[in-house]
Amino acid sequence: MGMSCFPVDLHMCLSSKPELKMTLCISSNEHKLNFKKSKEGCLSYIQDALLQKQWKRAAEFLTCYVESLEKDYSREHIGPSEMIWRIGTEILWHHSQSSMKEFNCFMEQMKTLGVKRYLKVCLEHVFHLLCNGQIDEAYQNLSLAESWRFGEQTAIQDKEMKLIQAYRGLLDYCSWSKQKNILLENGEDGFSDLAVEQEMHGYFRKAAVNLKEIIKIPGVWDVFVKCYVDLLEFYGDHNEARQVLNEYAYNSKFPANPNAHVYLYQFLKRQGESKKSLISALKILHDIVPSHELMIDFNTMLQKSKKRKKRRLGLEVIFTGLDYAGWKENAKAWSCLARQVKQIVISEKHLDWIKQEWNSRKDWWPAFHFSHYLAKRNWQENKSLSYEKALVAGILLGKDCKYFKYVSHQGCKAQLKRFRMLKKFVNRHSLVYLRISGVPGLRRAPRIFPGDSWLLCWAQPQAVNPAFPVSCPHGRKCTGKDSKPHKLLLPKHCQGHCHVLMATQTSRGTCQ
Repeated sequence: MGMSCFPVDLHMCLSSKPELKMTLCISSNEHKLNFKKSKEGCLSYIQDALLQKQWKRAAEFLTCYVESLEKDYSREHIGPSEMIWRIGTEILWHHSQSSMKEFNCFMEQMKTLGVKRYLKVCLEHVFHLLCNGQIDEAYQNLSLAESWRFGEQTAIQDKEMKLIQAYRGLLDYCSWSKQKNILLENGEDGFSDLAVEQEMHGYFRKAAVNLKEIIKIPGVWDVFVKCYVDLLEFYGDHNEARQVLNEYAYNSKFPANPNAHVYLYQFLKRQGESKKSLISALKILHDIVPSHELMIDFNTMLQKSKKRKKRRLGLEVIFTGLDYAGWKENAKAWSCLARQVKQIVISEKHLDWIKQEWNSRKDWWPAFHFSHYLAKRNWQENKSLSYEKALVAGILLGKDCKYFKYVSHQGCKAQLKRFRMLKKFVNRHSLVYLRISGVPGLRRAPRIFPGDSWLLCWAQPQAVNPAFPVSCPHGRKCTGKDSKPHKLLLPKHCQGHCHVLMATQTSRGTCQ
């Protein structure tokens, strides 16, 4: 078995690794021992090249490996293995200088590996032809595979024969889709051509039969399910399509498959199903793949719900998604989180939700999301992203957070109004950071409302804890930063928690 299909030079391969060449050029007395070493050496180099995606180098060493097997063939029966087929296919698929002609040549050689692998090689050949749009060639190869018979091996490879039928259905679907597009492009004139329409229906019937059979067998049949559902939807058989997708997603005999729930959700959405049905489909997807891109849609639907439990779940969903590196720069996700956090902070309700989510993340999120380096990079690459992240960082980590300080400073420096408003918002709600961080002994900022009793005090500078401002709807806020003594309205029931160090009582009253 030669490897002439590979665009490589064996001498180049040997010269690139002198130690391998020395191992191959061996005396007859040490042949068996050194042959094993040379083979293992080749495989090691091939593996290294594949891992580094050095396809040309991998092709050179695979050629060398096959040459060594051919030289040893007369001494010991060591035929080409499935490994050559697998590795060679991967290399040719990615090699910059390979062509379909070379790929077809290689696959034809691989079909001679032995009867046990014949149908598998045929299936892979058909798959690559299909990926390259060579439908007619794929049909021809499938026809040869369908007619293949080899005694007991025919029955043993029953699974492969079923896959052959399934791929036949896939090819029929491609032909149906091509005819459908032609008819739709031509409009009414196209549908008046009965011959073309009948041909399309013929492909539909053949495709439907083969696709329906394969998806009954427990397994992962994503492409076949999608094609079959497309056929059913086109002809208006929505009930059958729904049944197929429900079976594929919920049948316990089938392996857990996130795509099954994605297809079901997309179908329900196309059919205009209720939000309850959509949420139910995405809830299971969230349990399987919490970082799936559809979790943003899931969060949006949950936030629009009137039920507190679902809004709480929405916050959990978006926090969980942002735990994954693939979401680090997802502007939509950060926008969702920023919007929900802002709503909670303004309403001062459910701050415990944020605290619960933040408790398990406060040790690693600052470095993962809110470093000074990320602040600079996000600002340069995506100002909208940096705005959303800065808002979240300011609430979760306070106004002294490196990320918030850098982004708000750059935004104000660039005279962008939204960043000035962001800075004011975070400063105004700086106490939230302390509450969700769980600072011991710290309580809600005291306020005086109509009907409260109050004490009118003269507070000296720094008399009030700067981290604990005291405010009144009818008075001024005291942050402890004023340079002169000033009036401070203080509710009686808060006296024990406000740390007023230097104050003289002057009068009492009731806030009107």
